Amino acid sequence: MMITNLEIIPGKRIAKHMGLVQGSSVRAKHVGRDIMAGFKNIFGGELKGYTELLQESREEAVERMKEQAKAVGANAVLNVRFSTSSVAVGAAELFAYGSAVVLE
Repeated sequence: MMITNLEIIPGKRIAKHMGLVQGSSVRAKHVGRDIMAGFKNIFGGELKGYTELLQESREEAVERMKEQAKAVGANAVLNVRFSTSSVAVGAAELFAYGSAVVLE
């Protein structure tokens, strides 16, 4: 399954457009990560716990998007985008979406 943020793939032809596919992951903050983030807010530096949390969420959202694309018969997802939003205090959604296509 090819996943890209490009609208077209050089050398490939879009044979069929299968529609929009999406995947999301909602994650809540962890108390241990919050404590370390509090220290980082005072002293500065990367919030590695949150960086890891977001990376895991991105991977899970993309995997769910790929599963949806496979289910409709696509072999690629083009024009992939990400969005984040707060869904509750201490919880955020990471949303991945794109156009499912069949490439030749």
